[in-house]
Amino acid sequence: MYLKEMTLKNFRNYRDVNLVFSPQINVLIGENAQGKTNLLEAIYVLAMARSHRTNNERELVNFAKDEALIQGTLERKLSKLKLELFLGKKGKKAKVNHLEQAKLSQYIGQMNVILFAPEDLALVKGSPAVRRKFIDMEFGQIDAHYLYNLSQYRVLLKQRNHYLKQLQLKKAKDLVLLEVLSDQIAAFGAEIIAKRIIFLDELEKYAQGVQAQITGQKEELKFNYDTSVENIYEKDVKQLYTDLKKLYETNQNKEIFQGSTLYGPHRDDVQFLINKKNVQVFGSQGQQRTTALAVKLAEIDVMKNETGEYPILLLDDVLSELDGARQTQLLRAIQDRVQTFLTTPSMSEVTRKLIKDPKIFRIEAGNIKNEEFR
Repeated sequence: MYLKEMTLKNFRNYRDVNLVFSPQINVLIGENAQGKTNLLEAIYVLAMARSHRTNNERELVNFAKDEALIQGTLERKLSKLKLELFLGKKGKKAKVNHLEQAKLSQYIGQMNVILFAPEDLALVKGSPAVRRKFIDMEFGQIDAHYLYNLSQYRVLLKQRNHYLKQLQLKKAKDLVLLEVLSDQIAAFGAEIIAKRIIFLDELEKYAQGVQAQITGQKEELKFNYDTSVENIYEKDVKQLYTDLKKLYETNQNKEIFQGSTLYGPHRDDVQFLINKKNVQVFGSQGQQRTTALAVKLAEIDVMKNETGEYPILLLDDVLSELDGARQTQLLRAIQDRVQTFLTTPSMSEVTRKLIKDPKIFRIEAGNIKNEEFR
């Protein structure tokens, strides 16, 4: 798939912009604070109906206006889709081929994107929350059932935590309600864990190949899903549900004392191992960056397998964070197969040699001009 064209009205510092893109590589060049990342963000928002930079949607609308609009034409193998996302005071409205979607979950997944920004290098050395968000955002795009289970789980988690707090403060006494909530959250939690294991197993296979290629076959990359349930790789959804429910029953007093849900996928983590050692703890900065790059590149093939089409790749100033060898690996991996949007202050000699026939957009204070590639 590729984004053929896009229109922005009052999005960030763009008042009224119409753009036609290359199905290959699009390079967005400009100094800081000119609008490069804003344009990349608009593509991400069009796909995901949310920003990767802020939770305050008012920030996405031009400060002098009350509403914004993003429209795009998506070319897929067997169809052409018109996507539209309206941002206003009363929330968001999403349309596919001019038909308003009753739920955003029905809209998400029409256009698959992978974002790689400098902060994604923290995927390896960052907190467990960073890795959980990565799994949920990427897998949620390609599996609507996973997205539904995750949404239901979060609602129940909020309810359960609130009730545990009430029990902790002696404002509630009914343990039957807690048991009902525990049963419900265990059911959705088991579904989430089972899906994560499948996703990570497939992601690991592709990431291993990238890691081995970058390091000349010297490093073997493995993933380990870290959760409270034991022996997860030997269990189906029903067994995972039983084990999670037992955890809640066994630790009921502990959770009431803490006033919080202490077990479940919201507490899980993923460990990346190189030659059987945890990269976060024992890896060099170079190994951590290579691992992050391998994982992000592996997503391309996972999404292709799951959806039948390659996703759109968004690279936000990530080349400046990678050395020449890793830049080369990244650009060779995407050339001629993935539509790519790449932001950069300037074109380095490495990228000039490796990028074939890119479409160049020069961005200055929200104004966009096409340039010839030299």
